[in-house]
This record gives sequence, C-alpha cells and structure tokens, in this order.
Amino acid sequence: MIAYRLLTGDDTSAFCHKVTEALSRGWHLHGDPAYAFDAANGVMRCAQAVTKQVDGAYDSGQKLGAL
Repeated sequence: MIAYRLLTGDDTSAFCHKVTEALSRGWHLHGDPAYAFDAANGVMRCAQAVTKQVDGAYDSGQKLGAL
C-alpha cells in the first residue's frame, strides 16, 4: 500500500523540520510544494505531499504519522 500525507504549516523553520523528519522516516516527496499567502492571518503557508510504501492493507484508523 502507498500511504499519503499532506504536511502543512506556516513558512517557518518548523515546517522545514516537519518535512525533513518525514523524509528521515522513509517518506518521499510527492510533487512540488505549495506556497500561498494567508491574508486573514498575514502569513505565508506551505504544503508538501509525501508518500511511503508500507506493508498491509489500508485502514482508515491508522495514524499515518506513525508509519
């Protein structure tokens, strides 16, 4: 099964660390990152999709971050 996550956050080093942690745990970048201005809060927001090949069948109760 291929697991999918969309990592999101403000444009800070914390977001970069979130993506780096996922990569260090075997996740792979999927597509280009997205970057948009959140006018309501006055900040830039980032998103990056990641995927990971895992054993077993899909389970909607599974915590994807724990894979």
